Amino acid sequence: MNTIRTTLLGKQIVLGITGSIAAVDGVRLCHALRRCGADVQGVMTEAACGILHPDAITYATGHETITRCGGMVEHVTYCGDGGSADLLLIAPATANTICKIAHGIDDTPVTTFATTAIGRGMPVVLVPAMHESMYRHPGVRASLETLKTWGITIVEPRIEEGKAKIAAVETIVHEVERLLSGLPLLGKTVLVTSGPCRERLDDVRVLTTRSSGRMGKELAREASRLGAEVWLVHGDTLSLPHVRNVFAESAGDMRKHILSLCAERTFDYYISAAAISDFAPVPYEGKIPSGETVSVDLLPLPKLIRDVMQAENRPKTIVAFKLGWNSCNEALALLDTGMDMVAANTPDALGADTATYELITKNGIVHAEGTKTEVAKILWQNLQ
Repeated sequence: MNTIRTTLLGKQIVLGITGSIAAVDGVRLCHALRRCGADVQGVMTEAACGILHPDAITYATGHETITRCGGMVEHVTYCGDGGSADLLLIAPATANTICKIAHGIDDTPVTTFATTAIGRGMPVVLVPAMHESMYRHPGVRASLETLKTWGITIVEPRIEEGKAKIAAVETIVHEVERLLSGLPLLGKTVLVTSGPCRERLDDVRVLTTRSSGRMGKELAREASRLGAEVWLVHGDTLSLPHVRNVFAESAGDMRKHILSLCAERTFDYYISAAAISDFAPVPYEGKIPSGETVSVDLLPLPKLIRDVMQAENRPKTIVAFKLGWNSCNEALALLDTGMDMVAANTPDALGADTATYELITKNGIVHAEGTKTEVAKILWQNLQ
């Protein structure tokens, strides 16, 4: 979460903190929201102040933390009709606070902010954290279901060590980004390929590329932020939160999974961002001996994107990535084959944090430059 991005630029978020030990994560959460461009205002219950000093949240947000609702009617200023806040985030939300909000009880600053926000109809996100037995209590479960029917977003906890632990900071921030995006891709399905393929050379070696998979992951993240249901097919053993991860190590694995997914459903978007192998070596059984000159035969592999374009359930929109020093000219030719967009770039983007792309469609060329998070945002803006 150390990447600075602008997904929440211009948005004001009220962060309510209640009396769970998970309140100690409040400073990290404030920093993460602000790194996305958000203006954050902290509100704390008396119980939360016994766990985390309000000065810590004041320091993290740059605003004096609200610990009581006074004559300035802060709850109305921020969350009332015409209030300045865009979203109320309660993290952590204890069993006590959840049940009070579901029954309209206002006896803490956080519950008062919640009642005001719900009455206004603004986005509200609750992030439960408590012992697991408390989370299973029928009153707590019923209160959560009630809140969901009111349109409140619940970021489910991680059940570990007998505790319903607060969701990861990245997961919380992603849900906030998602709600404040306007959800232009809600109801859409997106299939993204990402990263390098690894082709077996012998029992211990593989042939691969310098691709890091960052571009594909950022495209998947951005699609999820915009409300889409996303499948990400990649060879990274670390799963990306918020999307459906499908592991594929070789070009053959990726081909099998992609064609299988396309046979199961019709995707609205197919983004072919992976550096899929063009060649595979004839594999050597065992380990190639060291210290000797070795010749390796490379066999050409079929182009997966062509098969996707010819699939019976062809994705409605197909985006190809073209890597090479003459990639723009080659990309223009690819448009004639039926692709909707070609993202052209040079090899210096492989493995780098930043990149420069020319997004080429039949309507013209859009220049996209910056971090791969920023490039992903520009690409999706030009696909909607």
